[in-house]
Amino acid sequence: MAYSDPNVLTRVSRQRSFGGWQAVYSHTSAVLNCVMNVEVYLPTQAETQPCPVIYWLSGLTCTEQNFITKAGAQRYAAQYGVVVVAPDTSPRGCNLPGEEDSWDLGTGAGFYVNATQDPWAQHYRMYDYIVTELPAAIAANFPIQPDRQGIMGHSMGGYGALMIALRNPGRFQSLSAFAPIVAPSQVPWGEKVFTAYLGDNRADWLAYDPTHLVQTAAERLPILIDQGEADTFLAEQLRPDLFATACAAVNHPLTLRLQPDYDHSYYFIASFMADHFAHHAHCLGLEKL
Repeated sequence: MAYSDPNVLTRVSRQRSFGGWQAVYSHTSAVLNCVMNVEVYLPTQAETQPCPVIYWLSGLTCTEQNFITKAGAQRYAAQYGVVVVAPDTSPRGCNLPGEEDSWDLGTGAGFYVNATQDPWAQHYRMYDYIVTELPAAIAANFPIQPDRQGIMGHSMGGYGALMIALRNPGRFQSLSAFAPIVAPSQVPWGEKVFTAYLGDNRADWLAYDPTHLVQTAAERLPILIDQGEADTFLAEQLRPDLFATACAAVNHPLTLRLQPDYDHSYYFIASFMADHFAHHAHCLGLEKL
């Protein structure tokens, strides 16, 4: 792929939403060696001043479009004056062997790690993309306050939000998740993906496991997690009980809310999005307009 500056964003679409602009941009990622899409919601406040920013990480099979169209986040981003950034969940169109063979590995399943194994290592470096390259591109193009940042996500993205915040103390001032995969080294989804991306040495997996990372976390960033009790993935893949136990052992502030009758879908996410924005607004020192 020819070199292209990852800070150069090309607008793909833009629509008015709650007074602000809901847009999608594309750029060439040097880290992932492919073209990536990212959504950016700009509230009206961003027209005159820098604003706090919240990153949203989506789950398996998703693109940036799932969050834009289903989460209902624009209303709350407008009310609090927050820029919201939601990237895609993996590299696209890399034509790697096995990339399209299953829905929980390869395309749509980047898992926010830096792959070390072939054939994935050349492209599947979502950790570096989310932590380094994407924030640099956002800061270069939009009026954000780099000292007022939050991160949240759903399922694989909820895992990514927890893991990235725990690995980067001081980077974020607010953190939450919906139905996150909290202990990937202990559940089938994580075992499958970590083996493919990181290899067979389970000790290497722990650097990306929130339940392990929280035990030695360098800061006590308050965490809000919502989990549907009717979620079919709860018992086998998500295991919030493991994370709650680890947090309790080190007195890490965690609010874990089990929501009766709610499943894993965006109906669940949209139902509690207002609460999550209120949590982030409190941590970021914002007031609803």
